[in-house]
Amino acid sequence: MKIGFVGLGNMGGPMAANLATAGHEVTGFDPAAPMPEGVQAAASGADAARGAEVVITMLPNGDILRRVAAELIPAMAPGMVLLDCSTVDVDSARAVAAEAEAAGVLTVDAPVSGGVGGAQGGTLTFMAGGPVEAFDRVAPLLDVMGRKAVHCGPAGAGQSAKICNNMILGATMIVTCEAFALADKLGLDRQAMYDVVSTSSGQSWSITTYCPAPGIGPQSPADNDYTPGFAAELMLKDLRLAQQAAESADADTPVGALAMQLYEHFVEQEGATGRDFSAMLERFAGRGRG
Repeated sequence: MKIGFVGLGNMGGPMAANLATAGHEVTGFDPAAPMPEGVQAAASGADAARGAEVVITMLPNGDILRRVAAELIPAMAPGMVLLDCSTVDVDSARAVAAEAEAAGVLTVDAPVSGGVGGAQGGTLTFMAGGPVEAFDRVAPLLDVMGRKAVHCGPAGAGQSAKICNNMILGATMIVTCEAFALADKLGLDRQAMYDVVSTSSGQSWSITTYCPAPGIGPQSPADNDYTPGFAAELMLKDLRLAQQAAESADADTPVGALAMQLYEHFVEQEGATGRDFSAMLERFAGRGRG
């Protein structure tokens, strides 16, 4: 396919490179990030979009997505697909979909799970919202960039699935870190703690796949001084999006709200910017109840 790709940072760059390696003709634009190998440089987002069958965006937030989409959609031919892989608020995803529909352009909102490692390895999971026709059109590209793609429903459903998933992830990581810190103070060996919990009712992805304790379980950012696989500030972003959606939908999410508050304090007052979100373990390990 002929693909335009806008947003070539830590996530978008490897995704575009994987598409180029797979034989697709990829033209990219980013005002700051370097151009990935195999990707042709465009002078603007609109230039990247012209003539493309699919335009992919990977952008920081909903406001930027709305601005970029306003540039891209007029440059796209009717019937083409705008595939947004950013994690943004549900309202922005739906607004862009409505704007595109008015211009005859199909849209898919498909935020990802898997972090930078997943983007580099082509092992991302995509949660997609939008018309089935559009999802089917981009499915071959999702297969190149990831290992799983789930069509979740109409426009905005992908973003809804992503923020619900990451609200669970943020909360379970916090309680996993709390439990390791409590185990330390009770004199329980961390390996013994892992061996029990990883095969018992307390098991979760946060302990068996992404254990926050160094040297315990499979390799994780904890074994690399918490160099981010998924940065704490990005978890905070997603938890804020979840609370924004909960307020809009009148949903009661007290644990999600508390998880957001804890990550706010961790990032904004305790210097966790640039560290993996699992570094929360060090926060609890060094604190008492006061």
